[in-house]
Amino acid sequence: MRTAFFQKYLLPGFVFQSIVIAGGYGTGRELVEFFLGLGPWTGLLAMGLAMVIWSAVAATSFELARRTRSYDYRTFCVHLLGRGWFLYEILYFVMAFLVLAVIAAAAGAILRQTFGAPELAGIVSMMAAVGFLTLRGTPAIERFLAGWSFVLYGFFVAFFVWCVMRFGESIGAGFAASTVDTRWVLGGVAYAGYNLQMIPAVLFTMRHSETRRQAVGAGLLTGPIAMLPGLLFYVAMVGQYPAILDEAVPANVMLELLGSRVFQVVFQVVLFGTLIESGAGLVHGVNERLAATYAEKHREMPARLRPTIAIGMLLIGAVSAQVGLIDLIAQGYGTITWGFIVVYVIPVLTLGVWKIVHTDAA
Repeated sequence: MRTAFFQKYLLPGFVFQSIVIAGGYGTGRELVEFFLGLGPWTGLLAMGLAMVIWSAVAATSFELARRTRSYDYRTFCVHLLGRGWFLYEILYFVMAFLVLAVIAAAAGAILRQTFGAPELAGIVSMMAAVGFLTLRGTPAIERFLAGWSFVLYGFFVAFFVWCVMRFGESIGAGFAASTVDTRWVLGGVAYAGYNLQMIPAVLFTMRHSETRRQAVGAGLLTGPIAMLPGLLFYVAMVGQYPAILDEAVPANVMLELLGSRVFQVVFQVVLFGTLIESGAGLVHGVNERLAATYAEKHREMPARLRPTIAIGMLLIGAVSAQVGLIDLIAQGYGTITWGFIVVYVIPVLTLGVWKIVHTDAA
């Protein structure tokens, strides 16, 4: 019974959080850019708005996916956008290769900085882990993404409690000296759009949903589940505001202030696991899309094709990281994000809602 509840209501949120964490708030820099730079209270409001938007889009997407049995992004977008479905796929691949390039670079850097290993060792290790998970298929990926999310939660709770014990007065003073302005609206919308494109990549978890209550409930819980670790991290950083705004990797600064080498190493290990999570989630979205295409032709996708696609995508990401394509693509990252808002977010909150209501009426 507990397993069924977890699969139906909590698993989608944990999988979404797993995919966005490495490219999201893992280093703390994104939290500074989108939220803390607005001021402690204004940033907190922006974070709340982003969470609400995540939940609204997820709830609508999950229910539409359940009704149309769309468990991969291509099938989902065909039902949502009709002949324009390919626009989402173009944006998805551009974003996927950008994120995979960043992940590959980060994996190499983590092993080099933490254990002194060659950067190539980190890239190869991540490729092997993602390839293994994709070979094992959906159940293994669901278990790993959900399981590592609990590890992540445990770390952030411990980190938050330690920071409150050490810097509680500074955190309180940071909030006390803060004011609120209207920038929280734009900040919340921008950060929500920054990550929402990944929701169609987690639709494989909707196979567990049987009713509207389950699908909508899972969607509404997705926002809080995905945002809570970021919220804990954010509150902890308020104690170092405004000095921390200029730091490239705020997470490292916070860990150095705590003064525990062991905790720093644990953080790097946890972060490396989140890189595997994000990589596996992105690649699995492509594999599920191909599996659905094979199924439409009454054929089964070859098992060996899954790790082949995973390693191929990661190789392209690793090469991109080396030749500087990250900077090239990142310059257009804002454009890509607004592209997803136009192609996916707005349609799902308008046309998607209409399709759900229209189906009920019929």
